Amino acid sequence: MASPDGPVPDGPFLGGPFLSGPFLGEVVADAARRYGDRAAFRLPSGTELSYRDLDRLADEAAAGLSHRGLGERDVLLLALPSGLEYVVAYVAAARLGATTAGANPRLRDAERARLADAVDPDLVLATASLAGGLDGRAVERIEPTEDLDGLLADLRRPGEGPPPVAHDPDRPTCICFTSGSTGDPKGAWFTDRQLAAIHQLDTGGAWGSGGHMVSGTAFAHVGVMTKLPWQLAAGATIHVLDRWSAGALLDLVEGYRLPAVNGVAAQIALLLREPDFDRRDLSSVGAVVVGAGPSPPALVDEARRRFDAPYSIRYSSTESGGIGLGTALDADDDEALHTVGRPRPGVEAEVRDGDGRIVADGEVGELWLRTPSTMSGYWRDPDGTAEALVDGWLRTGDLAHVDPAGCYRLSGRVREMYIRGGYNVYPLEVEAVLGTHPGVAQVAIVPRPDPTMGEVGVAVVVPTDPDAPPDLGDLVDHARATLSGYKLPEHLRVVDALPLNAGDKLDRLGLARREAAET
Repeated sequence: MASPDGPVPDGPFLGGPFLSGPFLGEVVADAARRYGDRAAFRLPSGTELSYRDLDRLADEAAAGLSHRGLGERDVLLLALPSGLEYVVAYVAAARLGATTAGANPRLRDAERARLADAVDPDLVLATASLAGGLDGRAVERIEPTEDLDGLLADLRRPGEGPPPVAHDPDRPTCICFTSGSTGDPKGAWFTDRQLAAIHQLDTGGAWGSGGHMVSGTAFAHVGVMTKLPWQLAAGATIHVLDRWSAGALLDLVEGYRLPAVNGVAAQIALLLREPDFDRRDLSSVGAVVVGAGPSPPALVDEARRRFDAPYSIRYSSTESGGIGLGTALDADDDEALHTVGRPRPGVEAEVRDGDGRIVADGEVGELWLRTPSTMSGYWRDPDGTAEALVDGWLRTGDLAHVDPAGCYRLSGRVREMYIRGGYNVYPLEVEAVLGTHPGVAQVAIVPRPDPTMGEVGVAVVVPTDPDAPPDLGDLVDHARATLSGYKLPEHLRVVDALPLNAGDKLDRLGLARREAAET
C-alpha cells in the first residue's frame, strides 16, 4: 500500500536508545517507570488505574491473548465501551505486534457486522451488549468491571508477560474507521512510524507535563487510538467519559481547573446551552480547541465571549491521523470565524483541481495534505488507498480555497457539492453566511431534487429561539448581499437539533435522503 513521503523526525523512540519493541508498549513501560502510581485513567466513579497497574495488566492481558493464538500482525477487534478494558487490551495487543481495530460503541448491530467484515479479525473482545452482528466470529466475552483485580480477569495470566516482539516501525498498530453511520466503513491503518510522528508533531516528542485531560470521544476514534502514546508519555491523568455529556465535562473543568476545553463543534454548542453555564467557574480555561472540521461563525463568536478564551479550529481527518491545519489562538476575527487556518508545523497543504494540478489562490479545488502522520492506507482496500494517497499526498475530499492572508477556507465535500441549474453550490459556503443570522443557532444546507433546476438548496435550521424561528425570507434577505442568487436556499426546515452520526459529525447524507423522500 502507498505510504506518505517525508521523514519522521527522530524523537525519543524512533532511533532512540531504549526502543526495542512495539512503540505503544514501550511508551507505557517507560511511563510506568517515570510516573509509577500516578493515575493514568480515572472513571467518573472515582476508580483510578495507575501507570504501574496499566503496565502490569497489559503484560498479563498480552500473555492471555498470546495463549489464545493472537500474535504479530494478527487483528484484534475491540467491541468494548470506552473504558479501562479497552485501553488495557489495546496496549496488550500492541505488545504482541498485533493490530487493534476499534468498533464505536454507538454502532448498530448491522454497522458492527460491516465493520467486522471489513477487517476480518482473528479475535474479538466484546461485551454482551456490543456483540450483536459478530456471529460466526471468534469472540471472547468481556464483563466490564471497576474492580482492577477483576479487569479482563478471564483473559489475563497473572504474573506472566508477552513473548518478545522486535521493533518494526512499519508494522500495522491500529485501524481507525472513518466516522459515519451510513455506507461501507473504511479503516485507516497506522503503524508505529505514524504514531511516533504524531507524538513528535503534537508535542515535539516531549515527556512529562502531567495535568488532566478528558477523553471526549470514543476510544475507537482516531483522536484516542493514534494520540494515546503522547498522552501517556506526558504523564497525564485521562478522565474517561464513556458517554459524553456537557454537564459532566463542565464538572471536570471546574473540579480539576482544566486549562483547555477540547471537542467537536456540536459538543461546544451543547456546553453553551447548559442552563448553568454562566454560573460556572471556568476561569482556568485558556483555550477552546475544536477538532475535525470548521465551526459555525456564530458558535466561534459566542464561545470566545462566554469562555473568555481564544477558540482554535483544528482541521484534520481520520486519514491524516488527526493532524492538519489550525487557526491561531491570537487569530483576528476573519481567520477565527471564517477559516480553518494554516498548516500546522510539519504539515504541507495544497489546493488542486480534478487533474491534480495546483490552482491559483482564491480558486476552489480539492484540499491535499502531506504529513508524516497520514495513514498507510485503507485496510484491505487497495483501490480506495490508491484513490486517497497519491505520491505521498492525501486527497482529503474537501473543497477549499486559499484567501489573501494565506488561510484556508472550506467550501464543502467534493461529493456534497450539488448543482442548481448548471451552477455548483458548496454547502459550507452558504452555511457560513446563514450562520451569522442572529436567529440561527445551527444550520445545514442540503440538496433537494427539483424537476426544473435539477437540485435546489434546503436550509435545515436549529433556531436560537424555538418560539420565534426565522422564516425563509429572513434568511434569503440576510444572505443576498453576500451570496449569488443560485446559492440561496429555496426551502426551509426548522428542527430541534441537527442529526449526528456515530462520530458526532453532521449526518449530511441522512438529511439529504430525507429531502429526497419529500419530493
